[in-house]
Amino acid sequence: MRSAVNIRAWSMVLGIATGGLSGCGGSEPVTPTTPAENTPKVDEPTAEVAAPWFRESAAERGLDFQIDAGMAATPRLPEIVPGGGAALDFDDDGWLDLYLLQATGEGGNRLFRNLGDGRFEDVTEGSGLADAGFAMGAATGDYDGDGDVDLFVSNFGPDRLFRNDGDGRFVDVTNAAGVGHPGFGASATFFDADADGDPDLYVTNYVDWSEATELECRNRTGRLDYCPPARYDAPTRDVLYRNDGDGTFTDVSEASGITAAVGTGLGVVAVDFDGDGRRDVFVANDGMPDHLWINQGGLRFKEEAMQRGCDRDLSGVAKAGMGVSSEDVDDDGDPDLIVCNLGGESDSFYLNDGGRFLDATNRSGLGSASRHFTRFGLGFVDFDNDGTLDLYAANGRVGASDDTDAADPYAEPDLLLRGGGGRFVPVRPGGGTDPTPARTSRGAIFGDFDNDGGQDVVVLDLGSPARLLRNVLESRGGWLTVDVRDERGAPAIGAVVRAALGDRMVTRRVRSDSSYLTAQDPRVHFGLGDLDSVATLEVVWPDGSTRTLRDVAGGRVLRVAP
Repeated sequence: MRSAVNIRAWSMVLGIATGGLSGCGGSEPVTPTTPAENTPKVDEPTAEVAAPWFRESAAERGLDFQIDAGMAATPRLPEIVPGGGAALDFDDDGWLDLYLLQATGEGGNRLFRNLGDGRFEDVTEGSGLADAGFAMGAATGDYDGDGDVDLFVSNFGPDRLFRNDGDGRFVDVTNAAGVGHPGFGASATFFDADADGDPDLYVTNYVDWSEATELECRNRTGRLDYCPPARYDAPTRDVLYRNDGDGTFTDVSEASGITAAVGTGLGVVAVDFDGDGRRDVFVANDGMPDHLWINQGGLRFKEEAMQRGCDRDLSGVAKAGMGVSSEDVDDDGDPDLIVCNLGGESDSFYLNDGGRFLDATNRSGLGSASRHFTRFGLGFVDFDNDGTLDLYAANGRVGASDDTDAADPYAEPDLLLRGGGGRFVPVRPGGGTDPTPARTSRGAIFGDFDNDGGQDVVVLDLGSPARLLRNVLESRGGWLTVDVRDERGAPAIGAVVRAALGDRMVTRRVRSDSSYLTAQDPRVHFGLGDLDSVATLEVVWPDGSTRTLRDVAGGRVLRVAP
């Protein structure tokens, strides 16, 4: 097992004594260029592996889906950004199902039931989920408190909320619930913003766009191409809905303070970044400074990204924020943060130091490793079960390549980086698969779809079949997956799980947000390395109640309830 990642290792890598606070964000030129960096780069070795980490298995596992975004000769902004979906156990049988989102409306969204062995069956017909809107993102949560996982879908157009009735059927309750905002929705998240025990809903909105406001942009070859959002000069506001506890929501965006700033939101996570017990909201904005809404209590939020060091990069540049992920990478107990950006820009990786952020992008190796691609869906996941988090990024351009003969001028290979010792190094073969395909990738959904202890990936590509990347790494270590439930039987979103692994205390959070336009497996996964058990496992629910288990055997999915 590799040496543990800890705050001391990260401090040595960063040179914290001379480091400063910095930020994250996004800019999106029509033709990406490589900006100069004011911080030194660290050359990273390539991590060679004997065999691929993943095998593409969508067709053999019954996952037949392809996004059609309607990309035509005359580019339109909404065509280049969709690619969402959700992992959820809608029938509560212990196996992750999938809900994948269609863009043009032809064929509609699709629901795939996991048959109990990692194979899938399309059960959309009769489920009530064959919605035909121009779908963007998905969020999952038990909004009505009946123990079933419900689905929210953000659209270019009115959003949709589907109530899970527990018999494999969903009911569109959008109008009754009051959540059908008609904007350009992107990522969304259910979280308890006011600590009253039921999940509220935050929805990012991208740009105030219509056919009438579309512009003509050309790349450096003179070919028509997609315009960056800054060209429209039409940022918009996100929406926060308060759950009223009776099946309805109230729009409290203005009263909560989140309308104090406009943006071009694409990615979102709701996490307690400052450790005060209240969940905050980070929004990745495309071409504008990112937002960090600090929860003040009483359903009030204050935007503090600049003060806390995560609105721009070290050079003061607002980057093209797209996907976002938050995990405790350095094992110091608080959630760290990564935002992925445009080709020519590096990712923005921040270590959380008591609610303020230190830019670790270059010293961690992510500066040089990530800047050659346009990244969308991404996640910190322990794929090799060695106890340290790795990083996967789904890539795809937003401006056509100079190769006018390319079958897909927006396609790029995905990226897999192995974490350890405070750094991330690219894995070969690229993306962890052999061969390494190039696609126009957007959303990435992470989870253990066959319950074998290896974290898998579903990648959603524009104009190509969805990919199911099964984790086939033979050298994986031990593992434990913890399925934390609330008193109603639903995933306990917002709970914290701590595992004592040797001399380390590893912290993971129960959440379904992160990545890009997607809802994730809410179960908590621990790679154990050479260990076969967890000495102490502590679960802290959002209401502060705790449960401690000792000598917990690994190699299984463990459900824990209050």
